[in-house]
Amino acid sequence: MNKVVLIGRLTKDPNLRFTPGKDTAVCTFTLAVDRKRASKDGQREADFVPIVVWGKQAESTTNYMSKGRLIGISGRIQTRSYEAKDGTKRYVTEVIADEVQFLEWGKKSDKQKEPDYPDELTPVDDGDPIPF
Repeated sequence: MNKVVLIGRLTKDPNLRFTPGKDTAVCTFTLAVDRKRASKDGQREADFVPIVVWGKQAESTTNYMSKGRLIGISGRIQTRSYEAKDGTKRYVTEVIADEVQFLEWGKKSDKQKEPDYPDELTPVDDGDPIPF
């Protein structure tokens, strides 16, 4: 069985490309996933996991996710190899996402700003709890 579920934050904006010939969207990014325990000196540690998303999910991820946003991924681990320019063989392990959940929403240009109320509307906090 090969199943991975991760929740973490994007280390930088997703990178969208299209495959030659078929023009299938593919999005890549690195996910910073906190470890359960802190290091011996009390510092929190994280693993940095390369993620690959295909198709419409790749386009949506690129449009709505940006550096620092929280995202959930479900998929599988895949290992591949290639020959580098210097002739050495390199190995890459990455997660191929089957499902993507946006846990923090917003377009890239919306950096979690306050809602823009029209001048005639003023938000009021009267202290009464909502009855449900």
